[in-house]
Amino acid sequence: MHSRERRPDEVSGIYKDILLTRATDTTVADHGQDGGLVSAILIWCLENGVIDGALVSATEGDGGWQAVPALATDRDAVLAAAGSRYTYSANTMAIAEARQRGLGSLALVGMGCQTSVGPVMWHRRVGKAGKPIRLNIGLLCSKSFDDSIFEDLFWAKYRLHREDMVKMNIKGVFQIWMRNGDYHEVNLKECHAWTRDGCNHCPDFAAEHADISTGGIGENSDWTLTIVRTELGRQVIMAMLADGVIEGRPGDSDPGAIALMHKLAAKSRSRWPEWANPAVAVSLPA
Repeated sequence: MHSRERRPDEVSGIYKDILLTRATDTTVADHGQDGGLVSAILIWCLENGVIDGALVSATEGDGGWQAVPALATDRDAVLAAAGSRYTYSANTMAIAEARQRGLGSLALVGMGCQTSVGPVMWHRRVGKAGKPIRLNIGLLCSKSFDDSIFEDLFWAKYRLHREDMVKMNIKGVFQIWMRNGDYHEVNLKECHAWTRDGCNHCPDFAAEHADISTGGIGENSDWTLTIVRTELGRQVIMAMLADGVIEGRPGDSDPGAIALMHKLAAKSRSRWPEWANPAVAVSLPA
């Protein structure tokens, strides 16, 4: 993918640029998470013929927060799927619907466990199934939670009904906004028991196989930390900046965000078992 191996000092993977970006369209920014970059990318790529569909997560439509794979093919569908759920959705499964609809140029949005699928298959020369994935958008992720956290913790302890939640985020605490305007914070230590088992062994916080990795970490809640990893990713971001659909500033204007990314990436790599392929653990302190 990058034509070279990751160096020991590249704990967050290989990349070309780090920026802070956000959507200039206030509707996109308001619907999205931490500046709405991912939604802006998908809308711009759909409207400019880069892709004809996007594999994303959405909710089931019953007012709850059950995350499910979905296919977005226009602006309205992208905005309907915007935001974070923090429970797992196998977004790649939406490729079946894309095939049925004859779509052949797709974006995939997902955590490192999903955005690694295509590049690993291509590297192993079994990439036919993943060939339609043309653009890989990764989400910085340290873990996702089992869906039972809504009933067993948020409702049982805090009386926060999932159907009344309108937004959630993680900024050192689990932040929850309610339909009536109330805001609540839940200590992340209370949430650990609902971590999905596989996440406890995942070494890839920074989604290093993506074309563009994104995350809402740092001091600014309305800007997205944007890690441009491939030439395709750079072309997309530069074109969007030129078109004015996103605005950007240097990543080092928030050095704390970059430092936190590297710290969390190192923590994720330390989860890798000693008996497994040691190449994954490169960059860990000796």
